[in-house]
Amino acid sequence: MAGPLLKTCCCCQSLRNGSIISGALAIVLSIISIILIFVTRVEFKTILLDWLPSNVVKIILVINLCMTILISVLMIIGVLKRNHYLMLPWVVLGIMICIGLLISVIYTAVVFFIDGFVLAGVLWLVIGVLAVVVITYCWCVVYSQFAIISEDNNRGRYNRQPYRRY
Repeated sequence: MAGPLLKTCCCCQSLRNGSIISGALAIVLSIISIILIFVTRVEFKTILLDWLPSNVVKIILVINLCMTILISVLMIIGVLKRNHYLMLPWVVLGIMICIGLLISVIYTAVVFFIDGFVLAGVLWLVIGVLAVVVITYCWCVVYSQFAIISEDNNRGRYNRQPYRRY
C-alpha cells in the first residue's frame, strides 16, 4: 500500500482530527440533505434513469444518505480505535462520491447552458467544482490516516514476537 498523501489536515490539524471532522461533516451534510429532500419541492431526476418518478429518486437518495451516515460513523470509530478495516468503506465510498459529484456537476451545468440559463450554469459549475475540491481534500485526509493506520497495523502484525513459555 502507498504511504499517506498528506502529513497534516489544513496545515495545522492532525490527520486523525481531520478524519474525524471529515466524518462528522459527512454526517451533518447527509442529515441536512435528508431534511431538504423532504421539505423542498424540487423535482429530483437521475442522469441515466430519467424515467424514474421523483418520489422513487427521493427514496434512493435518502437510502444513499443513510448509508453515508452509517459508513461515516464506522470510519470515525475506525479512526478512534485505529482499525483501518472500519475505515475502508468510507475510503471507497469517498472516491466514488468525488467522481460521481464531478460528473453530476458538469452534466447539470451543461443542461443549464443548453437551456439558456447561463448564470445558473456558471454558478452551478463554480460552486460544484469548489464542493468537489473540498470533498476530494477530505478524502485525501481520511485516506492518509487510513494508510498510516494500515501500515502500523500490518507492521505490528509481522513484528510481534511469538509467545514463549520459559
